[in-house]
Amino acid sequence: MRREVQRTKDAIVAGGEDPADFIFPVVAPGWLGHAVHDEHYHERDAYNYALADILKNDYRAVIEAGFTLQIDDPALCTRNTVVDPPMDRATYRQDCEARIEATNWALAGLPPERILYHTCWGSFHTPHTTDMPFEWVIDLLPKLDVGAWSVEAADVRHELDVQLWERFKLPAGTRFYPGVIAHKTTTVEPPELVAYRLVRYANLLGKENIVASVDCGVGGRCYPEIGWAKLKSLVEGAQLASRQLWGA
Repeated sequence: MRREVQRTKDAIVAGGEDPADFIFPVVAPGWLGHAVHDEHYHERDAYNYALADILKNDYRAVIEAGFTLQIDDPALCTRNTVVDPPMDRATYRQDCEARIEATNWALAGLPPERILYHTCWGSFHTPHTTDMPFEWVIDLLPKLDVGAWSVEAADVRHELDVQLWERFKLPAGTRFYPGVIAHKTTTVEPPELVAYRLVRYANLLGKENIVASVDCGVGGRCYPEIGWAKLKSLVEGAQLASRQLWGA
């Protein structure tokens, strides 16, 4: 992992950029658990902490290299898709909190202001009619020892989730990265729509706390020309929103 981090850092420096401006993603224990199933411990907490133990040194390597660390954890919202039968709301929240505790253990000692937590409802191209409601877990986000959260918000199944932020607020000193371009469709969002979405979140959570983001990675989810066009709209929309919010 250290070799991989250093190789990425060397490439960024060779390009004349500062690694401090870049985000390096690593999976969360809960998301690793989507692929590494418990055939040994047969006990939830022991299993969660074993996964966290695998990842904690990776997290430190990213921070020590000067990057912002992104914890990729779609499992916060998608774990019920691999559980049969699906958990009820109360049981699901307990399962999420147990995985959050293991994640925090792996992050212990790292600066929260340099850690971004990402969750979404998966990149698979399906109707997503069975997506778990964001309301089930939105209030669990502050339990993570991080300084920012990135959440899918541009996909039409979750665009109305913005209304939840009328009731739930961010802890002081933290940031929110709403997805304002979708990764599951080939439609390129116009910059004006990107700006509208950003201003809507800024009015609810404070313009100084909002960072324009993607629902999830576009690489491999759509043709490269479409992905670059979406990112271009993201930049132009963020510039437009900044002018609207800051008058500059």
